[in-house]
Amino acid sequence: MRKSSPLPDFKAMAELRYQIRRFLRFSEHAARKAGIEPQQHQLLLAVCGLPENFKPTIGVLAERMQLQHHSTVELIDRLVDRGFLCRLRATDDRRQVLIKLTHKGEKFLNTLSVHHLEELQSAGPKFVRILQRLTESAESAVAADGSGSNPRAARHKPGKESKHG
Repeated sequence: MRKSSPLPDFKAMAELRYQIRRFLRFSEHAARKAGIEPQQHQLLLAVCGLPENFKPTIGVLAERMQLQHHSTVELIDRLVDRGFLCRLRATDDRRQVLIKLTHKGEKFLNTLSVHHLEELQSAGPKFVRILQRLTESAESAVAADGSGSNPRAARHKPGKESKHG
């Protein structure tokens, strides 16, 4: 007879989801108040915060934004029109278009990010406590399962993200 696994910590999961949604709502409101759409803000952040081993191509940015290619192109077009982004040809492959933050875009993103960092100073400790609680709960569940297997870890292989787009 198989042992039943302990139930997930639904209260912690619900609280995490609530805190994430509160922060996202804050972020959406702050972006709109600054005169930009939330997805445009996210795209500026994705371009500026892209890991070093990734090229800022439309394909990579679409993946980072979890959007379709054509939706990402539309967002980029609007941000280019506002002077926040520019398109450049890659030096190693002239067919490849790279997206770059302009000085104006960088200045705008810096201003908006200060407000987000202030909010994270308040919300951050709550996130940490909830994540620690969920991590401990997950470790207990894996230990109780006895198999030591993690089906989610087997499905996702880190480092498989596209570098070229």
